[in-house]
Amino acid sequence: MKKNRRIYALLVFLFLAVSGFTSYAQTKVTGKVTDETNQPLPGVVVMQANTQNKTSTDGNGVYVLTLQAGASQSLTFTYIGYTPVTLNATGGNLNVALKPSSQSLDEVVVLGYTSQKKASITGAVGSVNMEDAEKRRVPDVAQVLQGQVAGVAVTQSTGAPGDPITIRIRGEGTIGNNSPLFIVDGVPSRDISFLNTNDIKSLTVLKDASAAAIYGSRASAGVIVITTKQGSANKTNIEVNYFNGVQNVTNLPTMLNTTQYLDKLQEAWNNAGYAGTNPYNAEKTRTDLANTDWLNELFETGHSQSAQVSANGGSDKVQYLLSGGFYKQDGIVIFNNDQYKRVNFRANINANLTDRFKIGTNLQISNEAQDALSSKGDAPGIIRHAFLRPPVIPVYKSPNDPTYSAANPFTDLPFYKNNNQSTGWDQNFEKSQNPIALAYFSNDKRNTFRTFGNAYGEYSFLKDKELTFRTNLGVDLLFRHNKAFLQNFGDDDGGGSAIDAGQGRINRPNGLNEERGQETNFTWNNTLNYVKTFNKHSLSALIGSEYISNKADAISASRRRYDYTSGTFQYIDFGGTANDLYNGGSGAEWSLFSLFGSVNYNYDNKYFLTGNLRGDASSRFAENNRWGYFPSVSAGWKISSEDFMKNVSAISDLKLRASYGKLGNQEIDNYAYLTLIRKDGDKYVTDRYGNPDLKWETTTQTNIGLDLGMFKNSLYLSVDYFIKNTSGILLPISLPKFVGDVKPTYVNAGEVQNKGLEVALTYTNNSHAFKYSINGNLATLTNVVKKLHPNLPSIIGQVSRTEVGHSLNEFYGYKMVGIYQNTAEINSYLHGTATHDEKPGDIKFADLNGDGVINDNDRTYIGSNIPKLTYGLNLNGSYKGFDLSVLVQGVQGIDKFNQLKQIIDYDTRPFNYTDAVLGSWHGEGTSNTIPRVSFTDNGSSKISSVFIEDASYLRIKNVELGYSFGPMLKKLNLGVQNVRFYVSGQNLWTKTKYTGLDPETVDAIDYGTYPQSRAFLFGVNVKF
Repeated sequence: MKKNRRIYALLVFLFLAVSGFTSYAQTKVTGKVTDETNQPLPGVVVMQANTQNKTSTDGNGVYVLTLQAGASQSLTFTYIGYTPVTLNATGGNLNVALKPSSQSLDEVVVLGYTSQKKASITGAVGSVNMEDAEKRRVPDVAQVLQGQVAGVAVTQSTGAPGDPITIRIRGEGTIGNNSPLFIVDGVPSRDISFLNTNDIKSLTVLKDASAAAIYGSRASAGVIVITTKQGSANKTNIEVNYFNGVQNVTNLPTMLNTTQYLDKLQEAWNNAGYAGTNPYNAEKTRTDLANTDWLNELFETGHSQSAQVSANGGSDKVQYLLSGGFYKQDGIVIFNNDQYKRVNFRANINANLTDRFKIGTNLQISNEAQDALSSKGDAPGIIRHAFLRPPVIPVYKSPNDPTYSAANPFTDLPFYKNNNQSTGWDQNFEKSQNPIALAYFSNDKRNTFRTFGNAYGEYSFLKDKELTFRTNLGVDLLFRHNKAFLQNFGDDDGGGSAIDAGQGRINRPNGLNEERGQETNFTWNNTLNYVKTFNKHSLSALIGSEYISNKADAISASRRRYDYTSGTFQYIDFGGTANDLYNGGSGAEWSLFSLFGSVNYNYDNKYFLTGNLRGDASSRFAENNRWGYFPSVSAGWKISSEDFMKNVSAISDLKLRASYGKLGNQEIDNYAYLTLIRKDGDKYVTDRYGNPDLKWETTTQTNIGLDLGMFKNSLYLSVDYFIKNTSGILLPISLPKFVGDVKPTYVNAGEVQNKGLEVALTYTNNSHAFKYSINGNLATLTNVVKKLHPNLPSIIGQVSRTEVGHSLNEFYGYKMVGIYQNTAEINSYLHGTATHDEKPGDIKFADLNGDGVINDNDRTYIGSNIPKLTYGLNLNGSYKGFDLSVLVQGVQGIDKFNQLKQIIDYDTRPFNYTDAVLGSWHGEGTSNTIPRVSFTDNGSSKISSVFIEDASYLRIKNVELGYSFGPMLKKLNLGVQNVRFYVSGQNLWTKTKYTGLDPETVDAIDYGTYPQSRAFLFGVNVKF
């Protein structure tokens, strides 16, 4: 027993001795970390090499770290935006000055199934600095791209909350779908509006065939790769971001007041040459007329707010990120029927089960709710009618009017009193609709619930883990519910069915339209990736397969004649009889199977070569043409790494790139190759003849690029020139009448070329207390149709025409050359016309063939809606706690058909006018640009250059000023890393010649588009 006690005591002694020696061996290191100007850097991570032992600097840049014994005595100092430094620590004091990293060519860029260092990329790839982009404070991820990447044009369809965003990469390449493909954490999608911008870690645009060919049949319009933020093996970090703001309409034209309006109507009557007494002589003496500014009545101050909360952290084994977001916007149209709300929740989890085996999931759930208005001038045309409505009509009826009711107090037909159909309304004023009433009764609710994400497993083989197998299962599940109740209102004009007698003329009878649908998209891809570096050779090779299955179905119903119209009864069952019930349903599905491979090789980081090949089999094509193959090859030469460049100190990076490849497009109707049958009475007849020979649309793209970095890459230039040819474009060809009454058959016939130059220039200066960066980009574009089908020499649109030698959908019509000043000029100019209706003051059109007759032969191309130049400029600066971010963005060489201008300033009906007509022709020599006002045609009924306006613009899209209290808070040791307050302004100033509400809209024809608004946001960002 004594012996055992002695042994035990000896072991205790040895343990204490070793412990004591270990404690004695530990070394404490202190120091201060600054930048090159000796300014302290708070939050620098200081880590002992090959351990998890680390700390961070306080608000004064000071750190204290006790080194672990038996481990490396090296310390690594890392800080975002600065070059990491590793130094040996022997105890005592160690001060470090970090140098800014102007542009990190070691940055890893996610290209899809793989990733590459920026320095080794040979294709045309653009990326967005998400740290700067987060300051945009926009709800849609697509808006983050605007003005950021050369060759990428981003346009809002309208300014209405929740309306979609359009993205075009290197122009319009096809007659059909030109939208890019989005890859979100490895899952493909055609929509990213559901994503939370605060969740995005990286956003990369694959522009040329070399970069995008790995996605083959879906990549002809470009690919945008998005990765979301992940957790980190560190303490939990919590971040809260909240802002609240207001929006107001800008760029409103001035409409005529009542006096001006009546003067112009009186003039229009006289110019029309009508017999009898001018009725507006008497109208001008009335004292009961209103003086309503309908635009002022319609638009109000909008509001928006956003709240985002995220938490991330984890251990070496498991990392997590959880985030939730809420966004709400009430638009600038009166009442609350133009709202948009979105709720997001995200959970990203990664687990390292072993040092070789990793699993994870990225899952987002979102719910969107939009109160939709007629935002494009479409029925019922709320914005449009605010322009058309005469100012002489008040917004509300007098309570003394027998037709007044509290439920419907709005005016409708002009001065239609006492419900007296025998006298009717005042025909001297046009019976447009009351836009305030339209906004009030609007009830169109659209809801979308979406689950989007993936689950993956990854295992590394071989000794050094050079071979990695990854399997990824993605899901995109969408549920859609649209419900619109059409409330009856307005005055009784005596029309409609006998059973609806006495009801208002608008939405007569009332009714409910409802639709429910769902869409499921499953993606399963498997890749095997090999990466090996030996001597001066680096090789990476990827092979993989992918299967995509999509199924969508919808059911709809509608009823009319609801006796009770409150929300409680707005359901299908409460509608009228079976005669008022309509229903329908549909479904469609498609699938895609793909095999692909990619090889990247570089020698001595000087010579780079990349090859891709993908084969796709799509159910959208017949069996004999189901497979399509899409190869690409690219090469790069890093000239700056050559020996002869070593003494050229000013050039830090110089690389020449070239690529060639083919991409495909499968975005066509699901059953375009099949013959369709329909029932006609008791018979079944052919509705459309199929085409089993349909093939893939193919885009062939050539790209030459140059990257130049100077002065340690503080100045960096990228230039790309591309030629992009799309062939085999699907065109609908009508068959001869003797074949029967059938719809057009699709054939491969068209060819379109886009070509252009893209330039991106960045300058960064972090060498002083005031740090700043300037990022500019611009892109030119030329779009030309090269080929159409012999049986379809031109594609005729409402105001456009597509023909060989011109751009897609180019405006086509007459060219205005002035105003006829007198009868002699008319007779001389129109010498080939025996009789004509033109009068002095009418629009004078170009007689292109000189025959003295204005007819269809004198029409020509008068403009294009495809921009010739896009550009963006980002300015970022910081000084101590202050930071400033500015985004300027613009478009040049783009036209728009201002149809709203045509109807308010040139129409023959007594709508209101803008103040532009105050300068209209009213006698010889008074105007050569604006025709006479008249109730008869003054030439404005023709599609002409009068209404084609230059929609080029320069816009200050965003300015944000912030102040951070991080250093101060760290001194107080409150557990808060940083608090940043900021104020942000959007669409602050616009320079444009366009007279419509907003030049930045998608549609080529402007019927009265809901405009973008100027916004001022106030927010706070807190990091724990």
